[in-house]
Amino acid sequence: MNEGLIPQRYAKALYKLAVERGNADKVYLEMKTVANSFADNPGLQKILSNPYVKREDKANLLISAAGDSVEDDYRSFVELILNRKRADFAHLMALAYCDIYRKEHKIARVRIITATKLDDSMMQKLRDVVEKAYPGMTLEFTYDVNPDLIGGFVIDVDDQRLNASISNEIEQLRLKLLRSN
Repeated sequence: MNEGLIPQRYAKALYKLAVERGNADKVYLEMKTVANSFADNPGLQKILSNPYVKREDKANLLISAAGDSVEDDYRSFVELILNRKRADFAHLMALAYCDIYRKEHKIARVRIITATKLDDSMMQKLRDVVEKAYPGMTLEFTYDVNPDLIGGFVIDVDDQRLNASISNEIEQLRLKLLRSN
């Protein structure tokens, strides 16, 4: 079976259950926390894939990866994937659930990257530009600083990118010079 299909099916089933029980929002926050836990701790995947790690330890790990207070729907989900020996797909399932939830609730992820840390008023101006460009959407903002940009900023909205960085301008100039030879 396709590795993308398995997580998608489990995530869709969890989403439907959570919607029926009125817990979709809470489970979304838990699945975001799980996805972030995997991103912050790459060793989690190795532990879940290890056949010598006890089932109870995997369950505790997945429960704690979801945060402090966990809904029963998520606990049941953890039991299901452990019973079906699908724990190694937990990270992909969390990502798939978040994608399903965002699509259903018209949520876009926005990542703003600047060369230096901006003050609050400047950051708000960038947020306002994005909010104006995406009316009717709920936006989830994250901020990063990358000195390699030299100056300017990059804004990613889901799979779209606005690159207004000096490093991009230099690269475009370099490519233009190469083409003119």
